[in-house]
Amino acid sequence: MTDTHTGPFIAAIDQGTTSSRCIIFDKDGRIVAVDQKEHEQIFPKPGWVEHNAAEIWNNVQEVVAGAMVKAKVSKEDILAIGITNQRETTMLWDKHTGQPAHNAIVWQDTRTDTLCRELGGDIGQDRFRQQTGLPLAAYFAGPKIAWLLDNVPGLREKAEAGDLIYGTMDSWVIWNLTGGVRGGVHVTDVTNASRTLLMNLDDLKWNEDIAAEMGVPMQVLPEIRSSSEVYGEVKGGALGGLLGGVPVASALGDQQAALFGQTCFSVGEAKSTYGTGTFMLMNTGEQLIHSESGLLTTVGYRIGDAAPVYALEGSIAVTGSLVQWMRDQMGLISTAAEIETLASSVEDNGGAYFVPAFSGLFAPYWRSDARGVIAGLTRYVTKAHIARAVLEATAWQTREITDAMTKDSGVELAALKVDGGMTSNNLLMQFLADVLDAPVVRPMVAETTCLGAAYAAGLAVGFWDNTEDLRVNWRRAAEWTPDMDPEIREREYKSWLKAVERTMGWLDD
Repeated sequence: MTDTHTGPFIAAIDQGTTSSRCIIFDKDGRIVAVDQKEHEQIFPKPGWVEHNAAEIWNNVQEVVAGAMVKAKVSKEDILAIGITNQRETTMLWDKHTGQPAHNAIVWQDTRTDTLCRELGGDIGQDRFRQQTGLPLAAYFAGPKIAWLLDNVPGLREKAEAGDLIYGTMDSWVIWNLTGGVRGGVHVTDVTNASRTLLMNLDDLKWNEDIAAEMGVPMQVLPEIRSSSEVYGEVKGGALGGLLGGVPVASALGDQQAALFGQTCFSVGEAKSTYGTGTFMLMNTGEQLIHSESGLLTTVGYRIGDAAPVYALEGSIAVTGSLVQWMRDQMGLISTAAEIETLASSVEDNGGAYFVPAFSGLFAPYWRSDARGVIAGLTRYVTKAHIARAVLEATAWQTREITDAMTKDSGVELAALKVDGGMTSNNLLMQFLADVLDAPVVRPMVAETTCLGAAYAAGLAVGFWDNTEDLRVNWRRAAEWTPDMDPEIREREYKSWLKAVERTMGWLDD
């Protein structure tokens, strides 16, 4: 940490799936300081994943204070705070006491599977797709609210009485930052609202009919606002003294924040974030494209009063977590970085393909009856071939989504901007460029999620004038260009698709 940075700065809070962090950025979009803290992952039953929201709010306060100490700044130096968050993770809390009514139900949680099937009725998972852009899947927030109200004793009565409020993590953090029980602002932004199955994509309003069908009372829902505007000011609580009066000025779901941080402001620009899962978003501009190919239609961002910008999204459930599985459950590697060394020790996958449908298949299939397979095994295959197949799985799943995007939008992928932990794996990045047949580019600031939240907050308070200012900040750190025989590419892709077929229909019910 050097002392050469001069303010003002923007602080961004990233409330993620495994940790919360705060990053302070300067005018050039460079990192001044970072603080981060992990929270507990709670697994009450197979397929269930929960977080303790009170623990998360404590961690958020700690990392904000920690980042300010490391940066040696005071509240006079911080112009605004932006928020980005793990999307779809759902909680209810008592608006009089500020206490969570139950653990938050995390986006990966599959307990609402049956409920989603019931809601689909004769029409099936596309029942609300026209209005919301989403299939009926356990992934989204609306059914999680209904589950909590129906399964935790007393909650439905409290909700009907107007004592309970709902939020994804952006709403929880903003409500607490802006005063909590003493006047906290109960809002969400268009990107998070577009992941509930409860918001109309065209007018960006809550759909009362769908809410009634799901059994979600309208009074629990937050007000929907743009992604870049001042929602309120920091007041009260542990951060009141530290940041009192500083505007809270942006909220973006983490994947949309990465799209923003990667400055994908033009139609056809796309980014892919490689973390626990992988999320690829393509900017489709002011045009709302209804996917025919199993992608989600989502709000990319909305800056103040400007028209909303839409995006197509492909979600992959398991990418980085497959490497963790190789390390923790299989013991085939002792650190995540080892996978690259092991995979590089062989020329190819030895005929093995690994489809990690651990919690079903996400885009473009949306099959919750699928489970993981390793196909094409012979005596020849070693753990090095499996390691290679693990990395290749991430690239092939990206290729399937890219194909779907091209089909839906009519736009060919010119280049893919990438970020996230897995982008440090050169073998994977090269293979990705090979199977996409397009350049893969990584920026200097890999923390694009936090950067996107900072950019949106900075725009709201005039720290940056417009999105062109932000484009100037984007700097390339590395690029991989395709270098694969087209015949090999097509043959391997065909084998991959065959392996995907083998995963389906594993569960009977």
